[in-house]
Amino acid sequence: MADIKMAADMNDYFNKKRSQNNFGGGNNGANGGNTPNMPNMNFNFGGAKAGVVYAIVALLLLLVVAKPFVIIEEGERGILSTNGKYSDQALLPGLHFIIPLIQKVYTVDTRVRIINYASRLEAGSSIEREGIIAKPSITVLDKTGLPVSIELTVQYRLNAEYAAQTISNWGFSWEDKIINPVVRDVVRNVIGKYDAEKLPQLRNTIATEIERDIAQNIKELKNQPVILQSVQLRSIILPPKVKEQIERVQLAKQEVQKAEQEVARARQEALRKAAEAKGVADKARIEAQGKADAMTIEAKARAKANEVIAKSLTKPLLQLEQIKVQNEFNKALRNNKDAKIFLTPGGSTPNIWVDMKDGKKQSSINR
Repeated sequence: MADIKMAADMNDYFNKKRSQNNFGGGNNGANGGNTPNMPNMNFNFGGAKAGVVYAIVALLLLLVVAKPFVIIEEGERGILSTNGKYSDQALLPGLHFIIPLIQKVYTVDTRVRIINYASRLEAGSSIEREGIIAKPSITVLDKTGLPVSIELTVQYRLNAEYAAQTISNWGFSWEDKIINPVVRDVVRNVIGKYDAEKLPQLRNTIATEIERDIAQNIKELKNQPVILQSVQLRSIILPPKVKEQIERVQLAKQEVQKAEQEVARARQEALRKAAEAKGVADKARIEAQGKADAMTIEAKARAKANEVIAKSLTKPLLQLEQIKVQNEFNKALRNNKDAKIFLTPGGSTPNIWVDMKDGKKQSSINR
């Protein structure tokens, strides 16, 4: 109604101005005829039509200026504030209408975010880009009071289910109030249990302890405002003196290992030669044993054969053999008067006769 009334007032104003500047009347002479001709502008659109037009224009201006809606992107949540009070439930991705000047929506990122604690940054610096926050490395004291710098990468995300409560309790700087203090406190407690020179050897154990304790501390917070994705221990930076000492110890260990390897190689070589000598000795022993066994077998065979032969030499058989020899000797005497016969005592073996015409046999007999 206010817009319609304003349109009617504007029409009355322009109608009055038109009547005052009417060049066909007496006012034209009063002005000495110097007043220029003004166009005839008729703003009288009709009461109802003009009101509708002005209402639409006013509504469009209100939409452009006040913007009574907001669009929440995927991976974000909207925190609705009504007269400064946050709503308990976050707005999901999509289009949402709000009351201008009374309500306001703050968007928060619920995607995975990263904090890199690196030594290359200057002390106290903090740089954020595309969900990645860079902070200085964490400097803590070891068990003996030596300073040690720890480089970490922490991946986490805002718990979308409790995003509104998190912002209400912790504010929009929730990362600096939750993640950063917890990480620094855990690193300080874990590193403080060990000596600096032992840290490189216990790297895996330390990394496991840090990730476990950070996850436990965050989980114990009310409504679990943050979901921890991972904690990666990138580097342990020791004081120069400690680093030099560790390097000297490592070199000494390498020398000891090298000497042990040389001893082991010498021992292996000695064992190899001993094994070869034993092999040669075993071979010779086996060969000698084989020959001895062969001779034993041969002797036993001969003895067995002699035994068999002895058993087969019966008295009648020997007498028969003697008769055969005597018969041969008698035949030889017919042709050779020098033939000799040797009688064996007791007749245990056949008599032996020799042809004395054979010089070799005769010389052997004379011997």
